[in-house]
Amino acid sequence: MTSPDRSNKPLSSTALRELVSDLAGKIDRLEHEVEQLRLANSNLRLDNQALKDEIARLKNLPPRPPFKPSGMEKATQPRPTGPGRRPGRGAKRDRVTREVTLQAEVPPGSRFKGYKTVVRRDLILTAEVVRYKRERWVTPEGQTIIAPLPLGVTGGFGPGVQRFCLALHTQGQVTTERLTDLLNGIGLSISKREVVRLLTSDLELFAQEDRAILQAGLTSSPYITVDDTGARHARRPAVTTQIGGERFCVFRTSRSKSRLNFLSLLRGGCEDYVVNEAALNYLRRQPVEAAVIARLTKLQSRVFSSQMEWWQHLLQCSINIFDRPLLRLLDEAATWGAIRHHGLMDNTVVVSDDAGQFRVATHALCWIHAERHLQKLMPASPKQAQAVELVRETIWCFYRGLKLWKQSPTPGAEASFRRQFNRIFGLRTGYKDLDELLARLARRKDELLRVLERPEIPLHTNASENDLRAWVIKRKISGGTMSADGRVARDVMLGLSKTCRKLGLSFFDYLGDRLGLNGDQPRIPPLADLVIRSA
Repeated sequence: MTSPDRSNKPLSSTALRELVSDLAGKIDRLEHEVEQLRLANSNLRLDNQALKDEIARLKNLPPRPPFKPSGMEKATQPRPTGPGRRPGRGAKRDRVTREVTLQAEVPPGSRFKGYKTVVRRDLILTAEVVRYKRERWVTPEGQTIIAPLPLGVTGGFGPGVQRFCLALHTQGQVTTERLTDLLNGIGLSISKREVVRLLTSDLELFAQEDRAILQAGLTSSPYITVDDTGARHARRPAVTTQIGGERFCVFRTSRSKSRLNFLSLLRGGCEDYVVNEAALNYLRRQPVEAAVIARLTKLQSRVFSSQMEWWQHLLQCSINIFDRPLLRLLDEAATWGAIRHHGLMDNTVVVSDDAGQFRVATHALCWIHAERHLQKLMPASPKQAQAVELVRETIWCFYRGLKLWKQSPTPGAEASFRRQFNRIFGLRTGYKDLDELLARLARRKDELLRVLERPEIPLHTNASENDLRAWVIKRKISGGTMSADGRVARDVMLGLSKTCRKLGLSFFDYLGDRLGLNGDQPRIPPLADLVIRSA
């Protein structure tokens, strides 16, 4: 080896050792600088995300997740084996509304060979403004008689306008201002206030059906997937909870995202409190004194119609209702007792992310959210990054096996999956954050492997996130709500729209049926009956 000054004179052994030692020191310094830069970059990313979250908070918006969506579900999907493409929405059969036969001029002796069909699709939007001139007569006795209006006709705007507004505002995400301009452009003279009234008033029929859908889903569905997102109501922060299954979906907006609020939603619109064996068992799993449970045992099989009646009986049992943690647990227990009293959530599994308010009944964890924690790790060295990538590939392989087993469950494989789970989440890599994460997920083994007991439940909550996406787009376009009618209308109509889609129904036809516009067409049965029938 020659000297660094490019002379042809070979280096002595002493100079060579000094050169190697100097180069090794430079490599150590460069590695140290790389680690420092990597750490600084991680801190800058955290600071940048904190600033983004602060901007979102000042704008009264929920913070954006600091990581990309997991690719585990898509990467573990089995590849299609057969050729061809999946038919889209346009593959549905056309409903011909009018048929025209065109005759051809042919010479004598020609033979008829049938028809060559051409289908032309068009849309006609016209404003129909009808003036009813009602005759007025005065009898010889002086009584005034006015000709009656046709059945179902009143002044103002007809059900066709309401269906058009509800469909475009709910499914089309059209704002009230643009909807007003559109209707006026078609030829209807209408104000924005009237459009808002059509969207929020006289919707009790739809609200009742929405409540019936929730009760039917909680009664018949083997599982529900749940999620929530931030909302704005009356200029104050709120939270919207999504509860859905394979055949139904509902939204509920409230002030709190506590477990008590979630249990109240699972009552399906009821407001009673019940002390029964289910409520007492709920309390026995909580840090509640045995003396308190013994006092409540005297109220077993009692139904309290309101919260005030329930609290009054707690006072009569010498229970301190001013102890807020204790009162919260008692309210949760009595609410759970009411859920079971009405026959809801009998054998239903709640599939959710790791949010604590959803850990009720038989609970299962979403694998996508569990794996997503690996993306939050910020390794500071190549060795740590390699350990994270190795663990991630192992979890993906295990998840692919669970998906294949779920499609055709075979008895006896559950023990093998449990052993694999113990080996994966019992790994110790030397990377402290990764090892702590694996240990934390290992403690949730029963919830992550719930699918081995109930193969019909999903492995993730992607369905809930897809349902909530429409609600989030609605929030971005229209902002929050001000009145209680507006809040209920938004939740109810979006929930009915999603339910119709899951049941394979046209939301536009559903609106027309409920508003009496479908004429002689077959009536759409109650959606709650369809949810139960398809369970």
